[in-house]
Amino acid sequence: MKVKEITSAIEAYAPLYLQEDYDNAGMQVGNPEQEITGVLLCTDVREPIVDEAIARGFNLVISHHPLIFHGIKKIAGRNYIERIIAKAIKHDITIYCAHTNIDSARGGVSFKMAQKLGLKNVEILSPRQGLLEKLVTYVPTAQASRVEQAMFTAGAGRLGDYDSCSYRLEGQGRYRALEGATPFAGTVGEHHTEPETRVEVLVHKPLMGKVVTAMLKAHPYEEPAFDIIPLDNVDRYSGLGVIGDIEPQPALDFLERVKQAFEVEALRYSGDTDKTVSRIAMCGGAGAEFTSLALARHAQVYITGDLKYHEFMGNEDSIILADIGHYESEHYTKEIFLDIIRQKIPNFAVAFASNEKNQVKYL
Repeated sequence: MKVKEITSAIEAYAPLYLQEDYDNAGMQVGNPEQEITGVLLCTDVREPIVDEAIARGFNLVISHHPLIFHGIKKIAGRNYIERIIAKAIKHDITIYCAHTNIDSARGGVSFKMAQKLGLKNVEILSPRQGLLEKLVTYVPTAQASRVEQAMFTAGAGRLGDYDSCSYRLEGQGRYRALEGATPFAGTVGEHHTEPETRVEVLVHKPLMGKVVTAMLKAHPYEEPAFDIIPLDNVDRYSGLGVIGDIEPQPALDFLERVKQAFEVEALRYSGDTDKTVSRIAMCGGAGAEFTSLALARHAQVYITGDLKYHEFMGNEDSIILADIGHYESEHYTKEIFLDIIRQKIPNFAVAFASNEKNQVKYL
């Protein structure tokens, strides 16, 4: 089993194009062709975790947060990042991270949070916009299925829990081949009418080049006609945060459940807890920017991390804001990695880092 087989499985679940512009998800250190001896899973890559990988004979570390977030100009051991890079290279350890791409993936970090609290009817809180495009092409009817399948294989036609999605419309293509052409059907210099099928598929914008290439390769025409149509639709299956429902319960009882579920030592909150709550929004990591969305979608509680003092203010009568801590909201991401790897290779050596600790202490 090579590194690239594991990382490809993660990227199939959480494509790198879903990461935010500021992020640096993906391969951090190492060689995708390296044979794997074992995988250590963590939230943050720290020196004790790399030491643990060495001691256990594991040569792949997968983390949620990137080790390398900003540019590295020197590797001189001046800080923990440079020391980890040097040690990883010396011991042939590959370091890989899935950060905001797995935050935005369906079934990602916030979905894992929702699962821990038993939320129902879970939807993405801030779905992505501008991610979808439509590819339309016109194919001789007898070859339509072949061209369609080539586009599906390249990543087109996926919508939620469905794949191989397309729309077809039968019609007639008309053309005249000029001197120098080699027409698939018809004769040079003569007008020709060909039974054609209009095939439409949805494509994630970053995949469009790959899908168009596959379509052109499979298409029988010398000069295929096709349209790429940008869409303003939101993609309800990728984005940040989630919102869902629980059985109505007293707000304080629910906050106690939150503390237990996420192993929170000190939960900061604002708002009226003398009420019953049933509509819950949450976002792993630092999610203060989505408070207004949680309000707009009628959440009674919004759970996230890294709320600043003034961000607690202004909506106390409308919503309970609960800051459970950045690490606490995301440390179950390791379970997502484990599930992905177990589905790929059920009996491979995979473990959670035993040295994983929240670096923020509570006195």
